[in-house]
Amino acid sequence: MKLPNAHEEFQRYYNRIRIAAAGAALLFLVLFGRFVWLQAIQYDRYHALAENNRIALVPAKPSRGAIYDRSGTILAHNYSAHTLEITPAKTGGLEDTLDRLAAIVRIEDADRKRFKRLLAESKNFESIPIRYRLSEDEVARFTVNRFRFPGVEVRARLFRHYPFADSFAHVVGYIGRINDKDIERLRENGQEANYRGTDLIGKLGIEKSYERWLHGRTGIEKVEVDSAGKAVRILSRTAPQAGNDIHLNLDTKLQQVAEASFGSLRGALVALDPRDGGVLALVSKPGFDPNLFIDGIDPVSWKGLNESPDRPLINRALRGVYPPGSTIKPFMALAGLELGLRRPADTIDDPGYYSLPGSRHRYRDWKAGGHGIVDLKKSIVISCDTYYYQLAHQLGIQRMHDFLSPLGFGRRTEIDLDGELAGVLPSPAWKQQRFKQIWWPGETVIAGIGQGYNLTTPMQLAVATMAVANGGTVYKPQLLRAWSDPADGSLHYAAAQALRRLDLKPAHLRIVQDAMVAVTQPGGTAAGAFAGTPYLAAGKTGTAQVIGIKQHERYDESKVHERLRDHALFIAYAPAEAPRIVVAVMVENGGHGGSTAAPIAREVMDYWLLGLLPGERPPVAERAPVLEEEQEDSSPADDASLPLVDALREEEHDD
Repeated sequence: MKLPNAHEEFQRYYNRIRIAAAGAALLFLVLFGRFVWLQAIQYDRYHALAENNRIALVPAKPSRGAIYDRSGTILAHNYSAHTLEITPAKTGGLEDTLDRLAAIVRIEDADRKRFKRLLAESKNFESIPIRYRLSEDEVARFTVNRFRFPGVEVRARLFRHYPFADSFAHVVGYIGRINDKDIERLRENGQEANYRGTDLIGKLGIEKSYERWLHGRTGIEKVEVDSAGKAVRILSRTAPQAGNDIHLNLDTKLQQVAEASFGSLRGALVALDPRDGGVLALVSKPGFDPNLFIDGIDPVSWKGLNESPDRPLINRALRGVYPPGSTIKPFMALAGLELGLRRPADTIDDPGYYSLPGSRHRYRDWKAGGHGIVDLKKSIVISCDTYYYQLAHQLGIQRMHDFLSPLGFGRRTEIDLDGELAGVLPSPAWKQQRFKQIWWPGETVIAGIGQGYNLTTPMQLAVATMAVANGGTVYKPQLLRAWSDPADGSLHYAAAQALRRLDLKPAHLRIVQDAMVAVTQPGGTAAGAFAGTPYLAAGKTGTAQVIGIKQHERYDESKVHERLRDHALFIAYAPAEAPRIVVAVMVENGGHGGSTAAPIAREVMDYWLLGLLPGERPPVAERAPVLEEEQEDSSPADDASLPLVDALREEEHDD
């Protein structure tokens, strides 16, 4: 038996010790390296992660700017009220929680439906309102029972309010809950971070157009929290910056006078300052109450607004497109003068109709038997259709298009509101693109009296009239008058923006202006509406056809459904010698411009120029008799093309 070699045993044991020591040293080096990596190289990262576990960044929402009219009357403002809010992530059994809450605070079915809709749109850790504007008694009852409802809080929130309800709905607009489209738009504009913690955003009108100004800048609070996520203390705070207050050119009282003058009629009115393009009034009747949309409109109210045949959600001043009718005649007369096709003394003999050379089709004048000898001034004063049938044929559709376009027809006016439509100023190229058809001479004839494919908005009519009133300058219609700096409260005024200066001869402008003045004087189509005015007004009445009539028929309003009757239009400015206000009025299915639209313009001008309220002038019976425009014959050479106009008009409305 061989005895163990002590030296070998010792050597083996020593080797194992060395291997173990090397392994331990290696493990120590790994641990030390990891320690250096975490504590030195990755210190900033893990320090930030640790801080994030300890510190919560809470957005501080800014106060939204208020909206005022030109005299300082509030059109939109904020007020504070208590809301009852639930954080789903901190609440177990939402339905049970809601049932128990309903025993303490009134919660209706509409509140539950809105809550569930918001829950589907929100993140689980966000607090969601279940009840808005709690009473003091409800706040007290919940506070006593607060311990029974984890994840449920009473919070103070700012709410938007529109004190004039439907009076300024289409202009001021409203705010609503931010949706996915809004988030996408904010992300594209690099504004998403500024809306952290913000629930509402401008959806319509000034609230949307000037959203960046009104919203302000979101602040940040660094809050230390414990392991349960409860706030311990505020470490630092970057204060939010309130939004700018917006001051508009609108005049509240003028707007109310204009709305009252419509009564129950549907339509639109635009009033501009011809000296700078300031929008003094913008009415679309009927309107709607924007306060309905702030908390999320209920289904019943939404259905009522959306399905109403009166279409109250459509801003008729900017999105309502209508044939301009005879209101286009002053601009046509100006085209004839400027292009050398008419002189003031040139006359025609009006037999009551016009026929194209070589055609037996008759385009009838509104007056059976005609007006006899008619010159340019008389053609505007009595609104002679035959004169403009002939002029349109001589001009041709392309020259008509090229002359009327710079006045603002067929193009957006660039007003500082979204959603404006361009209308239609037809041309051969437009018809070819739109219908793949050639242009017919008969279509030029009816375009001369503002019918056929012609479609314009009340705002475009106001802008074109403004250019005639002020001598040829087309200003951008501007709602913004001034804005305030939230830092020091200083007021900054917006400059007028002249879009273009038309190269019109002053003598030609004076001829048309004088004729428009004569429209409001005895013998003119608006004489009755403007009888007894201490100021001199210039205007033009218009009656726009809604449905076609056959060649040998006469329009009988009493036999036509109310919604198929003619539209009444009127454009005007005053005082004629130094204009301070331009007005364009459109009354849907209102009949004659002289008897329906012109009196509305008179009410508006009386208030603006004289301070008179409706009724503070001689009654209608004491005024001069009205020379009414009857229905203008707008029948094209081919009657089958009439439905195309109606289809086009409907498409423009629904855009």
